[in-house]
Amino acid sequence: MHHFDFHDRRILVIGDLMVDKYLDGFVGRISPEAPVPILLSRSERTVLGGAANVAANLASLGASVECIGVIGTDDVGSDLVRLLNEFPNVGTGHLVRDVGRPTTCKTRVMSGLHQLIRIDAEFNASISEDIEAAVMRAFEHILPWAEAVVISDYAKGLCTDGVLRGVIEAAAEARKPSIIDPKRRDFRIYRGASILKPNRRELTEATQRPCETDAEAEAAASVAIDQTSAAILLTRSEHGMSYFEPGQKVHHLPTAARDVFDVSGAGDTVMALLALGVASRLPIPETMRLANAAAGIVVSKVGTARVTVAELDAVLDIESHRGGPDKGALVSLTDAARRRAEWRQLGLTVGFTNGCYDLLHPGHVSLLKRAAENCDRLIVAINSDESVQRLKGPTRPVQHEAARAYVLGGLSSVDLVVIFQEDTPAEVIDVLLPDLLVKGADYSVEQVVGAETVRKAGGRVLLVPLIPDQSTTSMIHRAHAPSTRNRLEPALSTSA
Repeated sequence: MHHFDFHDRRILVIGDLMVDKYLDGFVGRISPEAPVPILLSRSERTVLGGAANVAANLASLGASVECIGVIGTDDVGSDLVRLLNEFPNVGTGHLVRDVGRPTTCKTRVMSGLHQLIRIDAEFNASISEDIEAAVMRAFEHILPWAEAVVISDYAKGLCTDGVLRGVIEAAAEARKPSIIDPKRRDFRIYRGASILKPNRRELTEATQRPCETDAEAEAAASVAIDQTSAAILLTRSEHGMSYFEPGQKVHHLPTAARDVFDVSGAGDTVMALLALGVASRLPIPETMRLANAAAGIVVSKVGTARVTVAELDAVLDIESHRGGPDKGALVSLTDAARRRAEWRQLGLTVGFTNGCYDLLHPGHVSLLKRAAENCDRLIVAINSDESVQRLKGPTRPVQHEAARAYVLGGLSSVDLVVIFQEDTPAEVIDVLLPDLLVKGADYSVEQVVGAETVRKAGGRVLLVPLIPDQSTTSMIHRAHAPSTRNRLEPALSTSA
């Protein structure tokens, strides 16, 4: 399935712009002049950091971005503008140059994957009143265009009290969500923001409460919510991320990180996906899932990095079809409901279809394949043997219910199988409340059992075109008439 499309989103990014430089080489010996390693330099690269990295990630995922920040009149500032201008969907016309301060630059000296030393060139005193006024003029000019505002505070001087309060209040008045990566130890300055995205250390410092366990994190987030009235997306490193919103259910999501080479820039990537999710009005579990997957991609790279559309889509596609220990298993309705709740928490779209599935044929496979293409997880409910007999007669089913479930579960498109005793799956649908209900196009929506239930819950109904002349009944008839030519091959070549 197609996982996202952010090309119509418009995001304003304001914050501390940086450049990250990497000097890569190889250490082969220790200096005779002092007990320090000698690096044989191999290459040098320059990438965007801080708020500029947030903008790069947004642009890489297709959004249009306007970037506001302060840079120096130095070569590093020119490098930063050049790198941003490599993205045609990033606006740099409102960057403010300050002759009195250098562009923030972090230089990392690397031997292979190991960082030997980091050298910071910066001036983190607050910007002057005239520079602050220029920043706010730029912000007020762009705000009407934006769908969401990102404040990337790296404590490098741009996010003064005046800038923070001015941006938050103007965004609120314009009914534009403001999403902040906070660095202050007193979160009250962020009162009125829509969402804050602290990490564990930042939340602990701001609330003076530990946040290692789920319970501790919830208690610390409650303090921050009281201080700010904002929702809190807490990034928790190896514990994933958690979302806390006043009066709403807590959402916890385990980490998606695989091999971790460098955590630099992971927070910027999460900020970008959070802003895109909010601007797109995605459910928060789905937004968290996207952000979590993107962060997992970034930490597997060396240095600050951006996520591309192809990378994120590929990871989500793998995740959508990843087989768990119970992939394709026959489970009880209670267990299916538990898994459905877990998938909902992860922001996954759950599909549902049903049938007897007595003798599996190309029509079945085509429908299940189309169903799986339109959801992240697919649950198939099959009639019990007694139910099939009531519907089809005493000679059916041909295969026992356990055999039918086993064959279905072996298909890559099927994630869970349940058996229902009733003549219809209405009760199963009431319990699972799938996001997508799939049936063959020989039904109308009004005829589909559970359609009204699913639609009332915010889901949708998909009717899939059928392959002609494919049914269990016709297969049985052909089996009893061996002289009749099997028309399987023409049916397989018919488009679904």
